[in-house]
Amino acid sequence: MQHTYSYQSLYSFTSSVFTRIGCDEQAAALATKVLLSADMRGIDSHGIARLIGYVRLWEAGRINATPKICITHQTPSTAVVDGGSGLGLVVAPYAMNVAIEKAKIAGTGWVSVKNSNHFGIAGYHAMMALDHDMIGIAMTNASALVAPTFSIERMLGTNPIAVAIPAGNQPSFVADFATTTAANGKLEILQRKNSPTPEGWVQDQVGNSTTDAHALKKQGALLPLGSDREHGSHKGYALGSIVDIFSAVLSGASYGPWAPPFPAYVPMPPDMPGQGLGHFFGAMRIDAFRTSEEFKEHMDNWIARFRTATPAPGHEKVLIPGDPEREMEKIRTIEGIPIVDSVINELKELAEKLEVDFLS
Repeated sequence: MQHTYSYQSLYSFTSSVFTRIGCDEQAAALATKVLLSADMRGIDSHGIARLIGYVRLWEAGRINATPKICITHQTPSTAVVDGGSGLGLVVAPYAMNVAIEKAKIAGTGWVSVKNSNHFGIAGYHAMMALDHDMIGIAMTNASALVAPTFSIERMLGTNPIAVAIPAGNQPSFVADFATTTAANGKLEILQRKNSPTPEGWVQDQVGNSTTDAHALKKQGALLPLGSDREHGSHKGYALGSIVDIFSAVLSGASYGPWAPPFPAYVPMPPDMPGQGLGHFFGAMRIDAFRTSEEFKEHMDNWIARFRTATPAPGHEKVLIPGDPEREMEKIRTIEGIPIVDSVINELKELAEKLEVDFLS
């Protein structure tokens, strides 16, 4: 079962929670906006369902509600940001803004981040560049839940990549995807429903394919994009590794199996080689390559041609990255955001604990 709530109702509740744990009003508003952007775009695994996870990290002393976010090293086009153990929902927009400001001057801006936490959906941060006639890139490392090809040991996170590219009359191209066959959040949704996973999402503790949505709790692992070697899992493994290196090795964050786990009850890895989770952001000014008008004209042409590609049998049309999320945002703006009962129950308990008004 599920119930539907308006965006404003969820916004008021979520911002109250962030304020209650010590965030100032500006930070609480930003964190809420970033978090709920996932629900609005239909990525329920990364939205309000994760709110209790952030609070538990704060309770465990792993999130600083009033961090000192600062640049520790920079050049005209690059920077390293120390997130001060803050909410990734707040640290990431700060860092992306640094990348955008550098791109305004140098043509491109590149920022790596250390000492941060889970930052919500990567797409939100990449799309920040669109308002500036720029291409935006965002990625992050994450809890080690993924076994590299040929391994049973969990070494990488789901490590998403997002790229947002502006167009003219057509909507923007927005690709936002995990480098695993499925994101861990989708696994969590199936766990709440007590449903099995599709084939190729996870393996058990000895490396055999399984459809058990609870496999991770039994020492199993998520699989890289491609699922197995015959279907290109080595490519997903390579993509996840690139994200880990750009986000964490480059910034000074903890990488690979030492990445801090999102669940607060999971012990921190011993002998961590860096600070917190890492992110990586890029902003590229269109006119650093060709005029914005020319580029957008050709992006419109690119998108229009792909939309008219002949669909395979059983499919109505060919989609452009970003289409499903845009459609969902339109629907949920009107109809509200559905939340399953198990998440509602968790949020009620959270409201009671923090003494904030629950959803109306």
